[in-house]
Amino acid sequence: MKTVLEKMREICSEINSYNLEDKIELINQCRIELHKISPFKNEPVDLVLWHKNKNVYANDYNPNSVAPTEMELLYLSIKEDGYTQPIVTMKDDDGKREVIDGFHRHLVGKNKQDITERVKEYLPVVTINEDRQDKSDRMASTIRHNRARGKHSVQSMSNIVVELKRRMWKDEKIAKHLGMDADEVLRLSQISGLAEIFKDEEFSEAWEPEEQINF
Repeated sequence: MKTVLEKMREICSEINSYNLEDKIELINQCRIELHKISPFKNEPVDLVLWHKNKNVYANDYNPNSVAPTEMELLYLSIKEDGYTQPIVTMKDDDGKREVIDGFHRHLVGKNKQDITERVKEYLPVVTINEDRQDKSDRMASTIRHNRARGKHSVQSMSNIVVELKRRMWKDEKIAKHLGMDADEVLRLSQISGLAEIFKDEEFSEAWEPEEQINF
């Protein structure tokens, strides 16, 4: 009776005979099947798949910014060490992938010709858990990834706090899910203007800020 490994080697040998695109798709499908029985199937990193870079796109709210020098260092890192971290994504209704974290890694894979050719116009991606796919949750996930690295744009962070308020998130929830304290949520709210946050409320005409608050 053949062992599981022997059977797997036979399958791998067969897969290797396919053209590049079919081979990648079959490898992805094999990984998906293994992921289903994995003890770690609830961890996104347990399932890294390769997707065509044209089907991976940036979100419209990422507050992370990288200076040109750091961007070049990231490119050098990927060039010399390879992709050591996948791009965190969610699957949209068209089957494409929206970037949750790894925007600059995804840019390197798209815009640097030597990297693009090396990874054959594909990018390594993982998928956030299904209960994280509401836009508010995705925004919070992006912030957590960025803050864990200590990088974010204050104005963009402020815009996200305002957006979450519009989505009926209370200050306590924003603070909890974005890793902030109450004062930080308040300061970020004020940067974009309290009047803007509450512009749709019935009492919005009852007051106007007399002057710009500076921080």
